[in-house]
Amino acid sequence: MNPQTTFSAFRIHNDASGYRAGIEPMRVDELSPGEVLVKVAYSSVNYKDALAGTGKGKILRQFPLNGGIDVAGYVAASTDPRFKEGDQVLCTGCGLSETRDGGYAEYARLESKWTIPLPAGLTLRESMALGTAGFTAALSLFQMVRNGQTPDMGPVVVTGATGGVGSLAVDILTRAGFEAHAITGKVEQFDYLIGLGAKQCIAREGLHWGQRPLETARWAGAIDNVGGDMLAGLTRVIKPYGNIASCGLAASADLATTVMPFIIRGVSLLGVASAGTARPIREQVWERLAGDWKPAHLATIANREVALAELGTVFDTMLGGGSLGRTVVRIA
Repeated sequence: MNPQTTFSAFRIHNDASGYRAGIEPMRVDELSPGEVLVKVAYSSVNYKDALAGTGKGKILRQFPLNGGIDVAGYVAASTDPRFKEGDQVLCTGCGLSETRDGGYAEYARLESKWTIPLPAGLTLRESMALGTAGFTAALSLFQMVRNGQTPDMGPVVVTGATGGVGSLAVDILTRAGFEAHAITGKVEQFDYLIGLGAKQCIAREGLHWGQRPLETARWAGAIDNVGGDMLAGLTRVIKPYGNIASCGLAASADLATTVMPFIIRGVSLLGVASAGTARPIREQVWERLAGDWKPAHLATIANREVALAELGTVFDTMLGGGSLGRTVVRIA
C-alpha cells in the first residue's frame, strides 16, 4: 500500500492549543509502527474511549493519537507471514488509544503479537459489538471459573448491569449456565435485563449492605463494574469461597473493607485487567465468546451504531450515565 495514502481519523491532541479531538486527515506512514496494517471496518465505544475523547480521564500516555481501544477489519498489508491480505482480524486494548493509534480511523497498524484472527462464529461487527466490554465480561467469568466458581454454588450478581460490560456479563453468565442477578440504578430497565437472562433485578438505591465486616451471605459471586462502596458492600455478602471479579470503577476507585471476608469466608477478590491480558488467555476467551459463551442477545445489547462524526454525542451520553448496552462505530 502507498504509505502516502490519506484517510480520515478521529485524532486526539493535547498541546499548547489545549485538549481537543476530532476528524482529520492523516497518512498511512504517520500511523504507529506495527507489522499488520488493517483496513478498519468497525470499532466500538467503551467508557475508556469516552474519557479519552473528552479529556475527562488521563487515558492517553502520549499525543497525538487516534482514539478507539477496539478495532476489527481486514488485513491490508503485513510483514508477518501469519497474516495475509484480506484476513479478518481484531484487537482490543493492548495499548490502543493509550500508547499507539487506535481504531477510530479508516486504517490502523497493529503489532502482530496482539492481532487476533477473527474466530469462526463471529462477524467483524459482532466482534465489536462485544469489543473490550465483552472481552472484559468474559475474562471476568473466565478468571472466576479458573478459581473454582461453578453454577451449583448459587447466583452471581452483576453491578452496573445496564452498561456494556454489565449487559454482556448478564448474558454471558446465563449462556454459561449460571443464574445471573443484576444491580442497577436504572429501575426502568429491569425488563431489558430480564430479557438478557437476569433472574432477579435489584435497585441500587434500595441496597442496604449493613455495617458489620460480614453480613448474611446473599450471592455466590459477583462481577463488579462500579468499585467504591458497591464493591466494599459485596465483599460482606458473598458466600464462602465465592469470587468477586473487579473490572471497573464507574463510581469510585476507592475500596474500604476488612480482611474478614477473605480469611473467614475464603472469598477471593480477582483483578480483571483486560487491556494487558496475555495472548494465550486472550485467544481462549475470544474462542469462548465465539462459541458456547456467545451472548444470545447481542443484537439487543448492541443497540446503536454511529459513524466517526457522531462520536462526541455518544461520549457525552456515556459519561452522563445515560448509555444502555453497547454502541458500535461504523468505519468502512
